Amino acid sequence: MLIDSHCHLDRLKAAPDQPTLEHILASAKARGVDYMLCVNVRQQGFESMRDKMAAFEQVFLSSGVHPLDVKEGLDVGQIRHFATDPKVVAIGETGLDYFYADETKLLQQQCFEQQITLAVDVNKPLIVHTRDAREDTINMLKQGGADKVGGVLHCFTENWEMAKAAIDLGFYISVSGIVTFKNAGELRSVIRKVPQDRLLVETDSPYLAPIPHRGQENQPAYVRDVAEFVAELRGERYEDLAEYTSNNFFTLFKDAARLVGR
Repeated sequence: MLIDSHCHLDRLKAAPDQPTLEHILASAKARGVDYMLCVNVRQQGFESMRDKMAAFEQVFLSSGVHPLDVKEGLDVGQIRHFATDPKVVAIGETGLDYFYADETKLLQQQCFEQQITLAVDVNKPLIVHTRDAREDTINMLKQGGADKVGGVLHCFTENWEMAKAAIDLGFYISVSGIVTFKNAGELRSVIRKVPQDRLLVETDSPYLAPIPHRGQENQPAYVRDVAEFVAELRGERYEDLAEYTSNNFFTLFKDAARLVGR
């Protein structure tokens, strides 16, 4: 079994010449990808995402707002309501992004703090996006008591010091197709160090397709390419990495484990 721990299936292109969602999920299954987590990024997009995924038992959901989508703040009560859906296993994608939106720092921090508090209140782990905000991200997780619920730093691209600080808070590190890129030498050195019991794999589809699919729309089937690359990078058998990253997923996302009877 393999799990795509972070994707955006509702953002795959809907066009006559594109595969249907059913075909995309069948392709993933054919490559051993049994489950995936479809991650919410826009408050007003949750209900549409939920409805599109309703027919697919292998797809779990999250509820939250991305730091680049917080220009008008949050309705925390609505996010809390969405989180009561049985398929919602996490709060996020939330976090801080100073690379693209440094001018919204304070609003991002406010919304991140609100979603950390919500995650603790509803006892669901956090899905965290962080870019050029290492110190603030870790400090806010500590101050908000995020260690009570844990979570994941998704699509990780930061340094080992940040990875270690997150791991010490009970967080997981998720690696995407970026690790296969030619300029990802520092990231590869970090991923070699992450303990087995703290590693996840993801696509972040439809973005960041791994080699050999660069330039294509990413999809959950390609998490197999990420996992095979990471296994070779770490000197491990692919089958072992698939097993322990899947176990890690269900350890972190306990509601997902309950849904599948684990």
